[in-house]
Amino acid sequence: MTVRTQMNIGPYQLPNNLFLAPMAGVTDRPFRQLCRRLGAGMAVSEMITANKTLWGSKKSQLRANHIGEPEPRSIQIAGTDPDMMAEAAQHNVIHGADIIDINMGCPAKKVCNVMAGSALLQNETLVADILEAVVTAVEVPVTLKIRTGWDREHRNGVAIAKIAEQSGIQALAVHGRTRADAYKGEAEYDTIAEIKSAITIPVIANGDISTPIKAKQILDYTNADALMIGRAAQGNPWIFKQISHYLNTGHDLAAPPIDEVRRILIDHLHALYTFYGEYTGVRMARKHIAWYSKGLKNGNPFRQQMNTFELPQQQLEFTEQFFNDLAQQDTIAA
Repeated sequence: MTVRTQMNIGPYQLPNNLFLAPMAGVTDRPFRQLCRRLGAGMAVSEMITANKTLWGSKKSQLRANHIGEPEPRSIQIAGTDPDMMAEAAQHNVIHGADIIDINMGCPAKKVCNVMAGSALLQNETLVADILEAVVTAVEVPVTLKIRTGWDREHRNGVAIAKIAEQSGIQALAVHGRTRADAYKGEAEYDTIAEIKSAITIPVIANGDISTPIKAKQILDYTNADALMIGRAAQGNPWIFKQISHYLNTGHDLAAPPIDEVRRILIDHLHALYTFYGEYTGVRMARKHIAWYSKGLKNGNPFRQQMNTFELPQQQLEFTEQFFNDLAQQDTIAA
């Protein structure tokens, strides 16, 4: 079984062709580092606004923090003004970005209501102006993330892809839904396949890539150069290692045993407390703990109790107890 797993962006050869998708409130530095350790070839930052008046905010500074991350460090920016986007790109390169990624894929209303994210897909002239401004402003590779179009009647992903290539974009990630779809229904891959046939720069397929088998199917169907995994990595960061193993061998790699899940989660919690501080770290940790425990026995009462805790030590001790109990039950059952 031979599958192309090599991937280059500009001068950077990635360890493999599996990307962690940028997700606001999720893909912070601790989660990016974790996913890289567990097999992701690239992890893109949370979206950073092009509005310079917000760069000094604690949220923006945390999102731009990539200390200790392996190269290449990809920072995603979002905005609607070409000059502001160019300045944002330069600002982030000065602060250590190896790759600038432009967000034209976010469907969130608070982003689209200011005509940013996937709302930009309605205005192909503005898309070209933004891309050319950013590519001209920096010497590092610039990549782009889009959706297949604004809505199902206006799937202009191929036209946007051609503009991207002409503007000097060096890789294109495509989510297989329109802006109007948000995250409803199922992703479609026909448009991604059309885009791959229409341009020569690397194409990264994104949307509903939830299992190693589906990953292989999407690569085969679209002929994409790479895959981008988002929600399926939440509470399941080892999915990158599983997909990589399947693409290289054709065999499934079992999910980690409960003891290993416990260790990964505990390490993740410590990283969150260190990164955010105890107060915010505890609150950021709650959703990750919920994702890790989804589908596990007694997971619902565990999550309900977890949401009442205010201190890191409470979270850590209760997590240790929960997973140790599960491990003991597994041992008895065996």
